[in-house]
Amino acid sequence: MKKIGLILLTILLNLNLSFSQTESEIDSLLNGISKTENSIGIIKTKQAEKIMAFGEKSLPILAEFFTDSTLTKIKSECHNRNLTKGELAIIIADRIKGMPFALLTGVQNCTMEFCKNNPNLIEYYLPWIEKDNGKSFKEKYISWLKNSD
Repeated sequence: MKKIGLILLTILLNLNLSFSQTESEIDSLLNGISKTENSIGIIKTKQAEKIMAFGEKSLPILAEFFTDSTLTKIKSECHNRNLTKGELAIIIADRIKGMPFALLTGVQNCTMEFCKNNPNLIEYYLPWIEKDNGKSFKEKYISWLKNSD
């Protein structure tokens, strides 16, 4: 009887671990993406595809990285500078579940002509997000995420 209980417990734990992602796993994937040279290529990386495959369950974990100011090698042609790890997490989170930009940033861009041919729509708003290192954006995002479920 103990053997059966132990086997069931092991199976249950393995199922939980295989279907969830941890902060360290997402951190590792973000580090892999951060070697990309141009922001347009972010969503084409295998690491980004893996995070996006996790779906909406990964959004609270990604939000924890929003205020990470570690510089990456990713060049934003839109802003002529390198992106931070937090901005990378924001871009991927937006690809998983489209964000209400005006609500979260306080800025509305009706024309969306800035940064043409860039699939990362949120990239336009990064200067407004980074005003306080993304802290108020992160708070608004987490609140929006909870209320949108």
